[in-house]
Order: sequence, then structure tokens, then C-alpha cells
Amino acid sequence: MTVTVDIVPNAPTLSDLRALKSAAMPSMFDLPPDVEQLRDEVREFAQTVVKPRVLENDLAPADDFDWDMVRAGHELGLLRLTIPKELGGRGMGVLGVAVAMEELASVCASTALIFGASMLGQTSVLFSGDQQLQSRFIPPFLGDEPVLACNAITEDISGCDLLIPEHAELAADVMTARRDGDGFILNGIKRFITNGKVAQWATVFANIEGNPGATGLTVFVVPLDSEGVVRGEVADKMGYRACLGTTLTFENVRVPGENVVLGEGNGWNYLSIQSNQARAIVAAISTGVARGAFEYAREFAGERVQAGKLLYEHQFTARKLAEMAAKVEASRLLYLQGAYQADNMLPAPVYGPAVAKLFADRAAIEVADEAMSILGARGYCRENHVEKLVRESFGARIYEGTPEVLALAITGALYGRRL
Repeated sequence: MTVTVDIVPNAPTLSDLRALKSAAMPSMFDLPPDVEQLRDEVREFAQTVVKPRVLENDLAPADDFDWDMVRAGHELGLLRLTIPKELGGRGMGVLGVAVAMEELASVCASTALIFGASMLGQTSVLFSGDQQLQSRFIPPFLGDEPVLACNAITEDISGCDLLIPEHAELAADVMTARRDGDGFILNGIKRFITNGKVAQWATVFANIEGNPGATGLTVFVVPLDSEGVVRGEVADKMGYRACLGTTLTFENVRVPGENVVLGEGNGWNYLSIQSNQARAIVAAISTGVARGAFEYAREFAGERVQAGKLLYEHQFTARKLAEMAAKVEASRLLYLQGAYQADNMLPAPVYGPAVAKLFADRAAIEVADEAMSILGARGYCRENHVEKLVRESFGARIYEGTPEVLALAITGALYGRRL
């Protein structure tokens, strides 16, 4: 029997539907035009500039650094993304940065972290609204040659105690800042500082002497060529090898009073804002790692024939690919929501960015693991990049809040406490 379906008269064409969409209220699924343009630019940069040198950089000696790649990213504007347009930057918020980080991390999470860590260092200076700080420390990022910054919080002993306000009094052996005339003398050691080996300056969190634990936490901008600053050896890491993490030792480093950001003792207030923005961005990096691993697996399963069928046509592999795809999509939606909240809500939200990071960090590990399983021996060999993605999938769950710290932040928000 033949069934005839009549075309509905005056049915809307595809162009009609697009016009309706553009005339409608903005959807949560639509990126702002400037962010969409940035995404496309960064995607092309990641594929054409970063991808060809990923394996070379990953296998290089621990203290090698690819300044040529950073220079190319600087020409694209990746070192001035968050600098306001009136100061000469691209004026992107958390959403734009997060979308750019996903694109970079889908090819190389190390590259994403180089640019992301530099922006994190800039954030406190920009957020402060302090014109003298901005006039001194922001212009180098607008020049012809690339300049990097870094953010120095992590310490050997205090660890997560510098991320949980309720632990402030219990934090042990925290870096100290002693008042000295119109300035301060800094003493202490910061560990695992991304870009620490190559950055021009750092935002350093130290406790004002006389305050127990870290209750006097204060943010300082410290040029890393200052007398008394010692850059240690580069950490020989499992992943993220192309971005250099190192120890920064401060031995009687004098910092002028005008280098204090947001006033004495305001480190915890600022840290809450910084963390909640950064967690949405790190969730985007984890999403990128998951997406990169998924794309390798999808391509392989669409070409590999086993038992007379393409691999994806086997039910078990199909189930794996479907769940991997779902985790990537869910991670993206969560980080987009968290980034939107961070850009548009005051005070800075806790719950959304923390949930996004907790989910995306785990998704990256699980998707990378399944990609390795699908590629088999090929995934275990470095030329297919999946082995690198597996190693890097574990990195993001360490920085900007471990799963345990995030759990405290999330439950704190659920029960009316801020973290």
C-alpha cells in the first residue's frame, strides 16, 4: 500500500525558522556573537597551531617551554581576553574564557592552562579597580611580545586549608607578610605554581603576621625578578607537561604597600570570587579533555571493522559511545550555566560552578578511559594522543578544588553556608 503525504501549504521554510529563532528571546543554548566568534578563532588556532606540536611538547624535557606557540596565541589575543576593551583587551567575561578553554583543551590541556593561569593572575588586578595597579601591571600584556602571569596560593603544608574559609585558623606554616614601614616583607614557599618558571609577576596570597593561621590572608602583586624570589626546579608531572609548574620561594622579599590588592586581610573575600569563576573555567577544560578523547574514539569506531561490521555498529561499543557523548554534552551545559552565573550574579555563585567542575572532572576521566578501551593498543601508544588525554584527565580534579573541597562547597550551598 502506498501512503501519500501531502505537503502542508504555507509550511515555514528553513530560512523562516532561522528568522524566527533570531527574533526570539536569546536561548541558553546560543552563545553571544562575540563569544561564538572567539570560539571559532580559538578552534582554528588549536587545530592548526597547537595540534601539530602537541606530542613534541609533551615529550620535551620538563623545563622546555614553547614560547613560539604562546606568541601565536598572544597574536590571537589569548593573553588579553579578560582585559577590558577600554584598556586595550578583548573584554571577555567568564563565559568567553570558558568556551575558549574548551577548544584549547580538546587538543591540549597544557596549552589551555598556560593561558588560563596567566589570566587568573591578571584577575585580581583587574577586579580590584585599582588604576595604579592596572597601569603598572596590565600594559605588558598588550605589547608585541607575550608576557605571562601566575597565581600563587598552594603550599606544602596548608594545602586545601587555603581554599576553605572555615579552616583559616587551622592553616599551618602559611606564607607570612610582615609590615615594614610603608611596605611588607614576604617569607614562605609556594608549590606547584603554573607558569611560575616563566611568568613576569605573580599574585601571591600571604598571611599578615599577628593573625592566627591564615585569618589575615592578603593578596600581593610580586614581580618575580624581585630580590629574594627563587624559582625552583620544574615539576616532572604525569600530565600537563607543556605548562611549567614550579616552586616559588620568597626570602625576605620586600613588596611596597601599593602592591596590596583589595586591602589588607581581604584575601578570603577575593578568593571566594576567584574560585567560583575559575571553577567554571576549569570545568570547561575538563569538558575539552573529554571531548577530545571522545572525538578520537568516535573517529576510530567509524573506521575500524570487526566481525564484518564497523565498530560502532556493535551494541556494546555503541553504548560506550552514547554514554561518552552524553557526558560531554552534560559537562558543557553545566559549565556554560556556571560561567553565565559567574558573569551575571552577585555575590559570586558557589553552587553552579562547583557542581560543573565536580561533574566535568569525573566525566573527563571516565570518557578518556573509555576512549582508551575503544582504541585498544592504539590508544596506549602516544601517536594517537589518547594516552596523553588519559594522563591529563586526572589533572583538573587537583587544582581549583579537589572533589572533597567541591563537596564541602556544594553541601555548604545546599545548607546555607558559603564556601
